Amino acid sequence: MLDQAQRILKDVFGYDAFRGNQGAIIQRVADGGDALVLMPTGGGKSLCYQVPALLRDGLAVVVSPLIALMDDQVATLDELGVAAAALNSTLTAEQQRDIADRLRRNEIKMLYLAPERLVQPRMLAFLQRLQIGLFAIDEAHCVSQWGHDFRPEYLQLGQLAEFFPNVPRLALTATADKRTREEIVQRLHLGNAERFLSSFDRPNIFYRIVPKEQPRKQLMAFLAERRGDAGIIYCMSRKKVDDIAAFLTEQGFPALPYHAGLPNDLRAFHQKRFLNEEGLIMVATIAFGMGIDKPNVRFVAHLDLPKSLEAYYQETGRAGRDGLPADAWMAYGLQDVIFLKQMLNNSDGDERHKRIEQHKLDAMLSLCEETRCRRQVLLAYFDEQMPEPCGHCDNCVDGVQTWDATEPARQALSAIYRSGQRYGVGHLVDVLLGRDNEKIRSLGHQHLSVFGVGKALSAGEWRSLFRQLVARGLADVDLEGFGGLRLSDNCRSLLRGEVTLELRRELTTKAPKSAASAASQLVRSEERETWEALRALRRKLAEEHGVPPYVIFPDATLLEMLRSQPGTLSDMARISGVGARKLERYGQAFLEVLQGTAPVAKSPADVRHELITLARAGMTPAQIARQLDCSEKNVYAMLAEAIGQQQLSLEQALDLPEELLGEIQEAFLDGEGELPPVAAVAEQFAGRVPEAVLFCVRASLQAEFEL
Repeated sequence: MLDQAQRILKDVFGYDAFRGNQGAIIQRVADGGDALVLMPTGGGKSLCYQVPALLRDGLAVVVSPLIALMDDQVATLDELGVAAAALNSTLTAEQQRDIADRLRRNEIKMLYLAPERLVQPRMLAFLQRLQIGLFAIDEAHCVSQWGHDFRPEYLQLGQLAEFFPNVPRLALTATADKRTREEIVQRLHLGNAERFLSSFDRPNIFYRIVPKEQPRKQLMAFLAERRGDAGIIYCMSRKKVDDIAAFLTEQGFPALPYHAGLPNDLRAFHQKRFLNEEGLIMVATIAFGMGIDKPNVRFVAHLDLPKSLEAYYQETGRAGRDGLPADAWMAYGLQDVIFLKQMLNNSDGDERHKRIEQHKLDAMLSLCEETRCRRQVLLAYFDEQMPEPCGHCDNCVDGVQTWDATEPARQALSAIYRSGQRYGVGHLVDVLLGRDNEKIRSLGHQHLSVFGVGKALSAGEWRSLFRQLVARGLADVDLEGFGGLRLSDNCRSLLRGEVTLELRRELTTKAPKSAASAASQLVRSEERETWEALRALRRKLAEEHGVPPYVIFPDATLLEMLRSQPGTLSDMARISGVGARKLERYGQAFLEVLQGTAPVAKSPADVRHELITLARAGMTPAQIARQLDCSEKNVYAMLAEAIGQQQLSLEQALDLPEELLGEIQEAFLDGEGELPPVAAVAEQFAGRVPEAVLFCVRASLQAEFEL
């Protein structure tokens, strides 16, 4: 069986060998056994069910929580020549009937479903009439009621064991501590499942955490070496997301906002652009990310503190899924801690839940203030031991200086106590430095015994000390008292002189190290021209086929082409990620680029500019497609985008009879609130206008609403 699996791996997916536990998992499921698979993001989870699906008779049903993830996987499989489909709410009734007919005729090998659709009695009855090869439950941690991705529909998936007792089931997740793993087994009835636990380590990610001082300036220094790279920047609030996205755009970085406050269609449009375009930065709240399959995200940055190590691991894990170098960068400050503690205090959870969440926040703070290898600490949280420091995080590379902060810490704690345990860090620093200002005088704090005792340290050093005292639980935030600091019970032994305190020294006086990293120097300067030509060809092919560029070939495959310089198609077949179907479709075109015989491709910006010019000149979409040598479908997509950005009017883009245009506009406007998606009105115009035209009309109406 494994020999057959190896052939499928090479012929269909283009890879020479299985990684880690993949081979054992595939053998288990192909033989009809259940499995629980814990594998880090980028570890190759999808192959663990896609290969057995091709080995076993019948239909493989994949449960996925996100439409974007389903569409992405279906597009990828289609490029590989595997018959796959997704049943979801974006399809018209006619499209859904067509998929059902194809399923009855055994024309589909893999079916992607949302959990809420799968558990409907009608869908279960339909599947019972088909031959089912396996069930794969992706993002299985969504079953945990303690997790931040909890989805109630996942709780009903346990009934698959009852309805399909002889069909193997495998549950897959990238993030699950021991407690969550037990919950998955219990709720999905996987008591007989073999457990495959891979290492949580993501060795290609470089971790760096810096004290938050001037966050925008610090972010720009980080991004300076990363122009042209795709990345995600996480912020806590919607307003901050909008502000940072606008700021980056002003600074010349292509950036888009994403949060739950944006209209659904705009969020979907931004997500589609992020997946389909090169070098975009998504600025987002935690609403963005789960199921984002883009492999060449080169960095994930946090401008605010995540609320747990689980969230931090999951969010940073969206970088470097292709196995190439990537960066996880975070700026963190005391204000983050205060904000998260206030959120926790105001939440609806019971005391037990709040204690658990507080424990998770404490673990997150410990990582930020850690003086040892960050990777060792991160893995230890997930019960995994790394015997030696990783050599690939800021603490390992830069080294950490500590200092005896025992006496200054006592002075800081005394200042908190003697000022009444009600003031924030700014005022406490003024007291310790002996600053003469109106607030100090009005409160009479110039008479405190601690007034002016801290002049040996700078204001920045005192702020760092207070932050570390809170992180270590020696001082706490008074949430009832407007965020002032107060003493905690843990500080008594320090105040009594029974213990000493070593703290991390912030090296603020040194010139900052270069923000360059392995991820930002992926391609050498002498390779840049050929690299960009390979990416331009990939982009052109992706637009023609209506898929994201990485579905054609991921960066890791392009990089291997660049370095190994294949001279023939048989050489190209040996490149990792080039299967038989892709070799036949694209091999010659990429060889021509490598050999310097391919015509120079235009940049996306040039193509869009030419499209707008041609549309304004009165050319039809079909004529523009011929002129630009691309598909009509792609022309309509670019027209809709140009209309939405008000670079073109609807009249310039399309020549529609006035009566028909009015009818389409009325269909979109028939209701209150947001405009309905195209899928909601497509059926009534089927056969009269192409669906792509509806996208253009909708974009025009949306643009009017935003004026």
